Amino acid sequence: MKVVIVNTLDIGGGAARAAYRHHKGLLNCGVNSEMLVQEKYSDDSTVISLSSKFQNITTKIRTRLNRLPVSLYKHRSKTLFSSSSLGLRGVVKKINTRNPDIVHLHWISGGMMTIEDLAQIKAPIVWSLHDMWPFTGGCHYNEDCHGYQNKCGNCKVLGSTKQNDISSKILIKKRKIYDNKKNMTIVGLSNWIHQCSKSSTLFRYQKHINLPNSIDTTTFKPFDKSKARDILKLPKNKKLILFGAMGATSDPRKGFKELCESLPYLSSQDTELVIFGNDKIQKNSFGLKAHYLGSISNDSSLIKLFSAADVLIVPSLQENLSNIIMESLSCATPVVCFDVGGNKDLVRHKINGYLVKPFDARELSHGIEWILDTSSYDEICNNARQNIIQQFDSNVVSEKYIKLYKNILIEHKQT
Repeated sequence: MKVVIVNTLDIGGGAARAAYRHHKGLLNCGVNSEMLVQEKYSDDSTVISLSSKFQNITTKIRTRLNRLPVSLYKHRSKTLFSSSSLGLRGVVKKINTRNPDIVHLHWISGGMMTIEDLAQIKAPIVWSLHDMWPFTGGCHYNEDCHGYQNKCGNCKVLGSTKQNDISSKILIKKRKIYDNKKNMTIVGLSNWIHQCSKSSTLFRYQKHINLPNSIDTTTFKPFDKSKARDILKLPKNKKLILFGAMGATSDPRKGFKELCESLPYLSSQDTELVIFGNDKIQKNSFGLKAHYLGSISNDSSLIKLFSAADVLIVPSLQENLSNIIMESLSCATPVVCFDVGGNKDLVRHKINGYLVKPFDARELSHGIEWILDTSSYDEICNNARQNIIQQFDSNVVSEKYIKLYKNILIEHKQT
């Protein structure tokens, strides 16, 4: 069986990391898997860049041109909205020449593929939903708008008051393509996005399955806490709260405002904050001492970071199946987060973390303190890792995907 994994990037960003892990998991299970990307950052020979040097230069231009129709909406929110009207030239031909049995799409925005490209893919398609874009009129998260269930228009994300706006036009274009694409299976990575997709006007008649991302639990495993703090130059006599500031100040969905509102309620005097990520955050804006570690992306450093912390806080207002939550739990560090989206697929309330009623800042602080002060802390840490091993380990999840692929191929041969 030959599987081609398609994603805009290989290791840059959450969807890319998840897609790459999926690719490596299949290889480890003996599947002939290749990963095709628009931009390659790894040195992995099984990952193939579809872009020439010239196309790499024009990627930024193509991305900007795709943004032009969206830029006309002056009252749009900060939520990502993609028109994807321009894609990488010749991408489908390059996919088809690999002669795959299955084409597994992940995140294909960012100037890589257009919706029209899907119609030209010859092999059966499996499409993992890393966000809502595949079944909306262009938004990647819907900000609790349910237009995608019927017809888009008057788009909340665009700040539009017109029914015949670009979101409506994109939805109509997608419908024309999807209605004629029968050999497509939609994978909801979380139960939340699985249900959203099944209720959408675009995908409600497509085949669906709920399967998660995976993680290599032999790589993401606990590291000695004391040594981790030594390496990262963090205090050993404090309880450390970890927060990942990836897009925190630029994307309200990340819950930075709710985090800042919750921290003043903390009563513990021996608690400090550890912040990592690529966003610039004004120091002393939290009401307690904070350690700023900057951008951390390699697995080795992330493992030490998760192991150094006592709890990870993820205050996102919408979340699919969070890599950072999965990574933290695999390193036996409990997580406090809002009970939204796919968070409950990973976090079990007071068993391996704390699920907070959306979007109560005071309860968010209570959840942090409950984790830090509970007498069953060691048990919760153990539960965190064991749940990931049992349900999300790469070998466990890869075997489920292989079974899915085989069933699709059987059905394809019968048609």
